[in-house]
Amino acid sequence: MSERPTLLSLATRPRVVKSSLAVAAVVGTVLNLINQGDAAANGHELVLWKILLTYCVPYCVSTYGAVMALRNAEKER
Repeated sequence: MSERPTLLSLATRPRVVKSSLAVAAVVGTVLNLINQGDAAANGHELVLWKILLTYCVPYCVSTYGAVMALRNAEKER
């Protein structure tokens, strides 16, 4: 019987990282436009930590979903 992969090894698979980055780029951009679009349009200063967090959250959620799907697929084998 083979050893079960760790959550970190699943989360850092190139396919998972690439997919999560794509989701974070799209969702993070939409959320940043919603959250800070008015400030940008009016020439106000944007809050960097909010921008970064807004991209980080969908990346983490997407990675979590992919890791859980891979882990469940491993269990079914």
